[in-house]
Amino acid sequence: MVSSQAKQFISDHREEAFQLLKTIAQIPSPSNHEEKRMEFCKKWLEDMGAKGVYTDDALNVVYPFGVTEDGPVVVFMAHTDVVFPDTDPLPWKEEDGKLCCPGVGDDTANLVNILMIAKYVTESGLKSKDAGILFVCNSGEEGLGNLKGSRKICEDYKGRIREFYSFDGKLDSVTNRAVGSHRFLVTAKTQGGHSYGDFGRDNAIEKLAAIIEDIYAIQVPKEGKTTYNVGTISGGTSVNTIAQEARMLCEFRSDTKSGLDYMKEQFDRILDRPDITVELVGERPCENLSPETEARREELLQKAEKRLEAVTGKKVKRQPGSTDCNIPLSMDIPAVCFGAYFGNGAHTREEYVLKDSLEMGYEVTFETVLEYFE
Repeated sequence: MVSSQAKQFISDHREEAFQLLKTIAQIPSPSNHEEKRMEFCKKWLEDMGAKGVYTDDALNVVYPFGVTEDGPVVVFMAHTDVVFPDTDPLPWKEEDGKLCCPGVGDDTANLVNILMIAKYVTESGLKSKDAGILFVCNSGEEGLGNLKGSRKICEDYKGRIREFYSFDGKLDSVTNRAVGSHRFLVTAKTQGGHSYGDFGRDNAIEKLAAIIEDIYAIQVPKEGKTTYNVGTISGGTSVNTIAQEARMLCEFRSDTKSGLDYMKEQFDRILDRPDITVELVGERPCENLSPETEARREELLQKAEKRLEAVTGKKVKRQPGSTDCNIPLSMDIPAVCFGAYFGNGAHTREEYVLKDSLEMGYEVTFETVLEYFE
């Protein structure tokens, strides 16, 4: 259970945390363009007394707490990017106990947990036990962000990360399998021409259509869960023009390495055609854990489940997912991902968080982090 002192802090700072959520949620932060939220979070941390806060070229905000030059670290992160491309302030409204804003839950509510916990340990003068703590407001978790923020942290602190937590998602689940993926931009080019006068020439759209048909004929492996998808398609000039160029974004995913390897073979075969160019635009690994690390990860999962269920009174489900934990899990680092709110509509403009659930989230995340402090 979270200490009475921490509970009092959560209660005393309820309004501050709410106003922080309201402010950050409206700051636009599309993947690969998180600069505005990065700048806000860095200044907020410094203004509340954090020392040594820095940003990196991946657009992460990092607050090292009790970190020595070569010592071990435990990472706590929540991502700053949202799936929406908006560059103007995101629309916020409150109604019937719901806090409504695109990206308010995924992942802004969880991001506020990182900031408020950092404030608590800083103001309380706590000391970490036997490892330094990295509080990270990280970039690039969504879409074509390609987990750049998590990659950067794991690269910069390679060999030093003891355990890794990502606050992402809701209070009702923990991520127990890392889903890997490969994402491609596929472009078809042809001579094109007039739809009547040059009838019979190759059409770039038809070429893509043939590829899509072959992709959707793939029989996925039975082991684990493996999927594929064509997400967007564009191209052509007009209804009476034989398309000279057409493009699509497609992907495959799997929660097993054998599934990823199998799908790579299938896509390599299907995409190996004349007048087709293929660009790998995203690659997320699945997990690669030793038996020892698998056992330690299981301990972290069970602790998270018990904390979530104790606070919410609800059964927690385990589910696979593609999260910032994919990177450490691929590097044999025990990692766990769970969230700190109830709500719905993630990745839609109708997303909302239930205001009454926020304090439950703080109890879970505070207890998780404070385990690593004296």
